[in-house]
Amino acid sequence: MIPFEQALIIALEASFRKENEKVALELSQGRILAEDVVSDIDMPPFDKSAVDGFACKMADLEKELEVIETVAAGQLPSKEVGNGQCTRIMTGAPVPKGTDCVVMVENSREDVKDRVRFELVKTAPNICFRGEDVKQGTVLLSHGTLIQPGQVAIMAAAGYANPLVSKQPTVAILSTGDELVEPGSIPSTSQIRNSNAYQLIAQAARMGIRASYLGIVRDSEEDTLKMLNEAFSRYDVTLLTGGVSMGDFDFVPAMMEKAGMELEFQKIAIQPGKPTVLGTKKDKICFGLPGNPVSSFLLFELLVKPVLYKMQGFDYKPYTVQLPLLRDFKRRRAERLNIVPVVISDENSVDFVDYHGSAHIHAMSFATGVILVPEGITEIKKGSLVNVRQL
Repeated sequence: MIPFEQALIIALEASFRKENEKVALELSQGRILAEDVVSDIDMPPFDKSAVDGFACKMADLEKELEVIETVAAGQLPSKEVGNGQCTRIMTGAPVPKGTDCVVMVENSREDVKDRVRFELVKTAPNICFRGEDVKQGTVLLSHGTLIQPGQVAIMAAAGYANPLVSKQPTVAILSTGDELVEPGSIPSTSQIRNSNAYQLIAQAARMGIRASYLGIVRDSEEDTLKMLNEAFSRYDVTLLTGGVSMGDFDFVPAMMEKAGMELEFQKIAIQPGKPTVLGTKKDKICFGLPGNPVSSFLLFELLVKPVLYKMQGFDYKPYTVQLPLLRDFKRRRAERLNIVPVVISDENSVDFVDYHGSAHIHAMSFATGVILVPEGITEIKKGSLVNVRQL
C-alpha cells in the first residue's frame, strides 16, 4: 500500500502526450491549447468612442457647436472637426480627426437643429485609444491553457477560427460483477443497478471527453480478459470498476497482467479507495477502480482526471478554498488519507454531508467538495480552517 501522493506521481509519470489537431472555434470549449494565441492587430484597432455622444475639442466645451455629421459604429468619419464644430457619434465608432474627447449625450442640449451645447465644462476623454488593451504581437493565451468561454472570446477577437488543440485521449469504461444490471432493468433480490459506469461517463463528459461504455463484464477470468484485451486494443485509457479487491471473484489485477499490463500499484493508503490498481502497457493505461460508487467517483476526481488532463498538455490544479468547520471531525483509525465529502454552507463554512460509507452514492449528490484529512490526524476541532477541494 503506497501513499496517495506517490500513487499520483506514478500515474502522472505513466501518462503519455497526445498529438494535436485543429478544431472549429465553437467546438473548442474544454479543450487544451497546443499553441500560443498571438494578436494580429491592435485592440482596439482604432481610436473609438466609449459612449454615445458628441466628439469635439475640449477647448470648445463651453461653446455652442455645429454638428457636422453623424457617425455610427462600423462607419468612418468623412469630415475633420474644426473649431466650433463637433460630430454626433455612437459607441464603438471611430472618433474623427480634430477631436480629443467625446461628451456623453446625457450632458448635451440641442435647442436648435444641428447646434448643441454641453451642460459641463470638463469631461473625461471617453475614448478607447488604439492598442490600449492589446498591442499587435502580444501573446494573449499560452499553449497548455484550458479553453473556457472567456478564452473563446479572446481567440475570436484574435482571429483564431480554428485553434490548434491537443487531441483528447480515447477512454473506455467497463463495470464488473454478476450482480450488476443496467439502469433500465428491474434488479432481482441479489442484484443492483450499475451506477458506476454512467457516473464515470458523466465525469469524463464534464471534462469534454466522450467516453465509450463497453458494458458489464461478468465474474469470470475468460470474460474479464477478453474485455480488457478489447479495450486495450482500441482505447488509450481504460476505466474499470469492481473486481480489484481480495475476493474470490476479483480477477482484474491478474487479468490485467495476463493482458500484458505492468501493475504500477495495487493499493493506495486512502479511504475510501484503497483497492485501486494502475496498469500500463506502452501507450495504454488502465485504472482498476473500486466497485463502491463513492470510491470510484472520488478516485476519478483525485487520480484519473489529472492524468487525462496531462495527456492533453494541461497541468491540472484543483480549485481549493480555506473555510472553517461547522462541526468537530473525529475518526478512530488514521493510518490512511481520508477523503471526506462536505458541503459549503450559505455562511461560507463547511459541514459534513450525511455519509454512511463508500457505497452511499446518494451522499455525493449533496457534496460540493471534499476535505483531505492526512494520515495520523484523528480529530479536527469546530472552527478550524480546512482546505476544501471543490468538485
